[in-house]
Amino acid sequence: SAAMPVLEGIGVAGKSIPRMRGKMLLHAGPPIEWKRMCGPMQGAIVGANLHEGWARNEKEARALVTAGKVRLAPCHHHDAVGPMSGIISPSMPVWIVRNSVGGNRAYSNLNEGLGKVLRFGANNDEVLNRLKWMRDTLAPTLAAALKVLGPLELKPLMAQALHMGAEVHTRNAPASGLLLMRLVPAILKSGVKAADAAAACEFIA
Repeated sequence: SAAMPVLEGIGVAGKSIPRMRGKMLLHAGPPIEWKRMCGPMQGAIVGANLHEGWARNEKEARALVTAGKVRLAPCHHHDAVGPMSGIISPSMPVWIVRNSVGGNRAYSNLNEGLGKVLRFGANNDEVLNRLKWMRDTLAPTLAAALKVLGPLELKPLMAQALHMGAEVHTRNAPASGLLLMRLVPAILKSGVKAADAAAACEFIA
């Protein structure tokens, strides 16, 4: 029978994704050696090292990876997906989607938005500060909302979004808008700080 994806919640990557342990980074695409990675993917891996506090600067981050002290693995080997040069590090929040028919789960990091973002290889203070805010404020706010909302079936939202002109990939405003409509009342009922609720809604919008 067909899979029935349900948005189950938000978790911490290192605690939620199977077999993601220690200093490990998941990357988009197939298995590839560090020296063969494109510039944006290397930049994203450097940024993830800085985000995790494993390195103090780019030179230290590159040295860690080159020495094999940070393990690299494809997202797909861990039931996860990463967009573009998408990197998932242990402390990053991830969406958890469960197949209500088969019981298996898949994981995806949260969209950083537009502009300078880790998925395109940027790793300056603007990027790192946003990642920290997403981890410390956005994710707990969304997690609180999903506890109020409960598991959310995604196929009906996807079907409606397709009728609104989306293709559920790059033209994602309809799907994001439909999800936001479901999240906002739950965020307001969850008891999170008003400033956090407003910031989360503004960021998603």
